[in-house]
Amino acid sequence: MRRYSVRRHDAAGFSMIEVLITLVVLAFGLLGLALLQTMNLRYTKSANQRTQAVNLAGELLDMMRSNRSELAGYEIASTSLTGVDVSDGCATEAVLGAISNVERWKCEVAEALGTSATVAVDTSAAPTVKINVRWDESNVSTLTGQGEIRLETKL
Repeated sequence: MRRYSVRRHDAAGFSMIEVLITLVVLAFGLLGLALLQTMNLRYTKSANQRTQAVNLAGELLDMMRSNRSELAGYEIASTSLTGVDVSDGCATEAVLGAISNVERWKCEVAEALGTSATVAVDTSAAPTVKINVRWDESNVSTLTGQGEIRLETKL
């Protein structure tokens, strides 16, 4: 019967170098996942702002459809919303009309997209209406400039 002796070198397992290389590869993978998650959060905020802008523009179009007799009252030249006060919320007045609807809508846009947003509504080619909403996306890291949506429809 032969005896096999086990050498110490053959049964040593992982070396320290192999373990360190594995940890470095794992660390780079986890850093990549963390970067992916932060980028996802940034772009989610941008997508949320775009969704809010589209919904607000659609809301104004619905107001115009329900009040076609005052369509000219919804005309807005390119206007910044820096003077809009959103501290008390956007309450609805008792008497509804084009002017009060526009003022409430401007307040809602400023509340959702910030007071640096600008809006423009063109009703000169009625029944075709154009709505343009712009807002600043510089608060979202890695995005600079302005976000913008344009809606055009025939009432």
